[in-house]
Amino acid sequence: MRTVSNEGGGKRDYETRSLDGQAVLLLAVQALLGTANALSGTFLPIYLWKSSQSFALVGWFNLTQFLVSGLTFWLAGKWVKEHNKMNSLRVGVALSGLFYFTVLLLGKSAVAYAVPLGVMIGIGNGLFWLAFNVVYFEVTEPGNRDRFNGWAGLLGSGAGIVAPWISGWLITMSKGERGYSIIFTISSVIFAIAVVLSFWLKKRESSGTYDWLHGFRQLRERGNPWRHAVPAIVCQGVREGVYMFFIGLLVFLATKNEGKLGNFSLVTSLVALVSFWLIGRLLKPERRRAAMLIGAIAVTAAIAPLFWPLSYRTLLIFGIGTALFMPLYIIPMTSTVFDLIGSSEESARQREEFVILREAGLTAGRIVGVAAYLLVLPFMEKSDYVVPFLMLAVGAFPILGWLLMRGLLGKTVQGRKEPSS
Repeated sequence: MRTVSNEGGGKRDYETRSLDGQAVLLLAVQALLGTANALSGTFLPIYLWKSSQSFALVGWFNLTQFLVSGLTFWLAGKWVKEHNKMNSLRVGVALSGLFYFTVLLLGKSAVAYAVPLGVMIGIGNGLFWLAFNVVYFEVTEPGNRDRFNGWAGLLGSGAGIVAPWISGWLITMSKGERGYSIIFTISSVIFAIAVVLSFWLKKRESSGTYDWLHGFRQLRERGNPWRHAVPAIVCQGVREGVYMFFIGLLVFLATKNEGKLGNFSLVTSLVALVSFWLIGRLLKPERRRAAMLIGAIAVTAAIAPLFWPLSYRTLLIFGIGTALFMPLYIIPMTSTVFDLIGSSEESARQREEFVILREAGLTAGRIVGVAAYLLVLPFMEKSDYVVPFLMLAVGAFPILGWLLMRGLLGKTVQGRKEPSS
């Protein structure tokens, strides 16, 4: 077995593909969070749009949460690195639950507080995902990272199969407002369960001093691999910034039925579940470069049906194509970036700063994506082709991401292997 020491993480194992108990427990917490978000988050943009009839308000809500989430990553880095990362994770989950409870209490008047609500969920997401990504790095190894990401995608897809379908059915059967109240309540309860479960995650030792400008120095250093990785992460964020909320809104606009959106999520998540499971099992580091290229081209090609007249059928074809091939892109991307964080003992000691650098790239990309969405809004009613061209413009960024990452894919791990003893 090939291992190499890594301060703060023990021995790094490059061959073991199994997941230990702490990794499984972390997956369980993530699955609960994914289920709660799938129940309510899928329908939140529709709820805001129905209450305001404003596409711009939905955009500003998302822009706010992305900005605040990225800022929270940077500011909370000192707490996570020098104090208690598990408390950051728990507070993040609790704030997410409080967010949905607040929306429940506000009802339709929530649209008047879209920006403050965006701040609340942004802080919650920032605290949770910062701690989660650091703990994920510590409980996984290069040899089992693809498997963890495969399971994470599989569980997320599983939540996407059942939860939105249930939400859509409840909203339809309860004639709207009461259905939304029910799903927001259920989500709040699930977040509370996730907080309780997180106490079984072991408290992890803190070490080192937080370096506020570490990421900036990486980008200034010539020959540093992060000068390629961060722009690639930005490309990932550009696509996510629009697709995370606009796809569901398009399905609702095409059908005027939350139940149809639930069915859309059921079908696409089922496809994604199978795809994540297969790719998570079969993908090995040396195959990442080819897999990510195929994924990038395929998810871009899947946008083609959106140039047909907008309908549930064309959106479903697009959704199935995206769900089928996105794991080929996202698993190599995520695993390679985290392998890069663990590429040396010095790098591993700065894992919190590197996780924040990764999030800074995602945040920058998401802001660019939402800004593009807000800029084209005035033209959407003038032409049927504005939406598909917007989706193509932001949806093709994975190809650029692959071009930037291609020199790193499959090489980060190999560079760390030591000769067998």
